[in-house]
Amino acid sequence: MSSPPRILVVGSANVDFTVAAPRLPSAGETVSEGTLLVNHGGKGANQAVAARRLGADVRLIGCVGDDASGRGVLQALAAEGIGIDGMVVSPTAATGTALIVVDASGRNQIAVAPGANRALPDAHVAARADDFAWADVVICSLEIPVSVAAAALADARRRSKVTILNPAPVPASGVDFWPVVDFATPNEHEAERLSGVAARDDAGVRAAAAALRAGGARSVIVTLGGEGALALTGSGATRVAAFAVDVVDTTAAGDTFNAAFGVALAEGRALEAALRFACAAAALTCTRRGAQASLPARAEVERLLRGGPRHGPPHPPDARSAPAKP
Repeated sequence: MSSPPRILVVGSANVDFTVAAPRLPSAGETVSEGTLLVNHGGKGANQAVAARRLGADVRLIGCVGDDASGRGVLQALAAEGIGIDGMVVSPTAATGTALIVVDASGRNQIAVAPGANRALPDAHVAARADDFAWADVVICSLEIPVSVAAAALADARRRSKVTILNPAPVPASGVDFWPVVDFATPNEHEAERLSGVAARDDAGVRAAAAALRAGGARSVIVTLGGEGALALTGSGATRVAAFAVDVVDTTAAGDTFNAAFGVALAEGRALEAALRFACAAAALTCTRRGAQASLPARAEVERLLRGGPRHGPPHPPDARSAPAKP
């Protein structure tokens, strides 16, 4: 057997507090009768766990606080079989926390207190040379300092590794290191903000992707939720449809897409096949509540790709989750 793909993720790790509510609140409004799920999240940790469940060997570089939440995050990552030697424990910053509201249609609103994620030192990433030498694919997102993501992708590029940037959340200063990005994976809203091109229809999405490629990114994949994904490379555009599923919660779907796409590339899949694999994994994530509790196993994704049942039995509920009292 060939060795598993090797994925290095440089990114955030959070604790998520998710309320499933009848609808999303408007400004100044309180919506009651929700239920609470406490789970682990953060774009980096989600991507690492997703890649691991899809069969990759995974290492994560990030930062948590010296608190109960941080210790729980590290314990859970290690239990998944993820290499955590690259995780830093900050003595001063609290572990990142996300507050999430999900409505009955699976749409969400998210507010994040990044905490220790913003304390990840540039020097620590620079010292993890062995991790970058080991990896086939390096995935970064932007809940960590932008300078750290830029340095990580530059190091990976120098080593001829495949680089993926999930440019979320979009920093106020924008992104100026596209030339070290092999695949940029914004959603349509992020593509619009980053490019300055309105991405309200298919032509706009293509134009926004083209603007990011003109800025230096080798390829741009715009994720479109229920409309699938559009990839723009030097060879042209490739469009892949989404998989039809019963949407419960879209939290972590984008993170799963990025992880699955990285795994597929590391396995040597062609672009269209890699996009289909990523769309299938992301779709399955939408069928369950929570972030890491919703991430699918490899066998489930393969079944969906073959046209079998859309998903298997739900993962066991997280031991730390509990319904809210009305």
